[in-house]
Amino acid sequence: MFLGTYEPKLDEKGRLILPAKYRDQLADGLVITRGQERCLYVFKVDEFMQMQEQARQAPLSNKEARNYLRVFLSGAVDQEPDRQGRISIPANLRSYAGLERDLAVIGTGNRVEIWNLENWNSFLEEQEAAFSDRDEEIIPGLL
Repeated sequence: MFLGTYEPKLDEKGRLILPAKYRDQLADGLVITRGQERCLYVFKVDEFMQMQEQARQAPLSNKEARNYLRVFLSGAVDQEPDRQGRISIPANLRSYAGLERDLAVIGTGNRVEIWNLENWNSFLEEQEAAFSDRDEEIIPGLL
């Protein structure tokens, strides 16, 4: 499971050193793709394959499903971290997520998200207020 928040730097070649806590889980390979709210999602390969299998269940006649899959899968790249735990983030994905030097890398259970640090801080500030004021169950069976 991926947990926590880290603030690494993106180097001049578009590489990110993965947080040490995530390296073992991602050592055998990972997939990076576009995520919601203009962040990037990073999945273990087997987790990504499971998602892709679930996505295949969507009917081809559903235009929204087709469009979602086009955007989600067309930006996906698979990689293995190098010996220093670095991954390269392609220019098109850096542009999509507005990634510059300062990043936020967060664990969200089954995936890692990579954010522009300023965007993450703004998002978190807005969502923390809503989170603390929530008085109804959003996710069934959770709290």
